Amino acid sequence: MSHMTQVPHRRAVRHHSGAAPTAPPRARRRLTSQQWAAWGFLAPVTLYLVLFYAYPLYRNIDLSLRNYTVRSFVQGDAPFTGLANYRTVLDDPTFSPALVHTVVFTAVCLFSQYAIGLALAVFFNQRFRLSATLRALFLVPWLLPLIVSASTWSWMLNSDSGVVNAVLHAVGVGPVNWLTAPGWSLASVIIANIWIGVPFNLVVLHSGLQSIPASLYEAAALDGANAWQRFWRITFPLLRPVSAITLLLGLVYTLKVFDIIWIMTKGGPADSSTTFATWSYQLGFGNLLPAFGPGAAVGNLLVVAALVFGLVYVRVQRKQGLS
Repeated sequence: MSHMTQVPHRRAVRHHSGAAPTAPPRARRRLTSQQWAAWGFLAPVTLYLVLFYAYPLYRNIDLSLRNYTVRSFVQGDAPFTGLANYRTVLDDPTFSPALVHTVVFTAVCLFSQYAIGLALAVFFNQRFRLSATLRALFLVPWLLPLIVSASTWSWMLNSDSGVVNAVLHAVGVGPVNWLTAPGWSLASVIIANIWIGVPFNLVVLHSGLQSIPASLYEAAALDGANAWQRFWRITFPLLRPVSAITLLLGLVYTLKVFDIIWIMTKGGPADSSTTFATWSYQLGFGNLLPAFGPGAAVGNLLVVAALVFGLVYVRVQRKQGLS
C-alpha cells in the first residue's frame, strides 16, 4: 500500500526538480519552416536590389575611380586614379553651367508641378459631374511614353512649323526660336517636363485629400472660415506628409530627367540646356572617344544629391514623428 503511494511521489519530484521542458520537435520544425518561408519571400527582392541597384552603383563608383578607355573597359585593366576624374569634372568649363541648369530645372519643375497638381487636386475634390472623366484625361501625359511626349513638344515648339508659333502669329506676336535660341531652350524643356509631371502630383495629392475628414471643413464653415482659410488652416497642414513624399519623389525624378532634354535640345544650343544627366551621357556615350570615368563621376554627383535629400526627408519625418 505504501509502495504504491511512493511511486507517484517520486515521479512528481523528478518532474519538478528536472530541467525546464523543451519545445516538441514538431514545434521546432514548424518554426524553422517559417523562417525558410520568410527567406524565400525576401530572396527575390534581395536578388533584384543586388542585381539592379547595388551592382550598378558599385560599377559606377569603380568607373569614376579608374581611367577607363574603350580597350580597358573591355579587358578590365583600367588603372586606378582615385579622385582624378572628379577633379577633371570640377575643372571642366561645363560644370558651372550644368550645375546652374540642373538647379533651375529641378526647382522650377518641382514647384510648378506641385502647385499646379495641388490646385487641380483641390478642384477635383469638389466631386462635380464629369470630375472622374476630366481627372482621367489629365493622366494622359503621365501615361504616354517619354519619347512620344518629347517628340510632340519638339513638333509643337518648332520655329517654322510649330503650333505654338502659329498661335503667337495669330495674335500678332513674332516667332520664337524655342529650341534653337540659348535664351529659350531651357525654358522649353522645363515647360515640357512640367506638363509631364503634373498628373503624378494630381493623383497623389488627390488621394491625400480623400483622407481628410469632411467634418473638419463643416466645422470651419460654421465658424465663419472662408475657402482660403479652410485651405490654409486645414487642407495644407493635414496634407503635409503626403506633400513631403510627393516632393521627394518628384525631386529624385527631376534630377535624373534625361529623355526629354536629349530628344528636344540635346543639351544645346551651346550647352544652354545641359544638366548633369545629359552631361553625364554626353561624356560617356556622346563622343567618339568616350570619357567613362568623368561621365560616371557626374552620375555619382547626382546619386549623392538624391541621397542627401532623401536623408534630410527621413530626418525631418523622424523629428515630426517624435514631436
